[in-house]
Amino acid sequence: MGYCEDIREMIGNAPLIIVRPSVAIINNKGEILLYRYSGAPWGIPGGILQLNESVEHCIKRNIKEYLGLLLNSLRLFGVYSGQELNTKPENGEDEYHTVAIGYLCTDYEGELIPDENQAIEAEFFKLDQLPEETDPFIKKKLVELKEKLVKS
Repeated sequence: MGYCEDIREMIGNAPLIIVRPSVAIINNKGEILLYRYSGAPWGIPGGILQLNESVEHCIKRNIKEYLGLLLNSLRLFGVYSGQELNTKPENGEDEYHTVAIGYLCTDYEGELIPDENQAIEAEFFKLDQLPEETDPFIKKKLVELKEKLVKS
């Protein structure tokens, strides 16, 4: 078990703050990599920070493990928190308050191989043709990313 799971076991369903590094991976066609667990909304790949782990190591580890890609360089895009990132299920499940750290990566290698054991789908999409089922918060941040990419 990981650090967050250990804490969750101690506190039950009480609110837990988690740090979630995420990365917008852009290919050489200007498309963004989105992923999802089977049936869930599309989002950008990420992971949950573990004790004694840097955010950069966390994101690189998760992307390698779940998508098969090696991230060579990361550029900080933004840090996000607040109510729109809080998960408070109505059915008594675990409550999470997320601090998301967003990175941008255009320098990566390897072949995209989603982890089938985790039922992960992954695909590159044009920034102006995102799937309907994209998480609303992610969709909003990708509009900001598109504007930044156009300016640079």
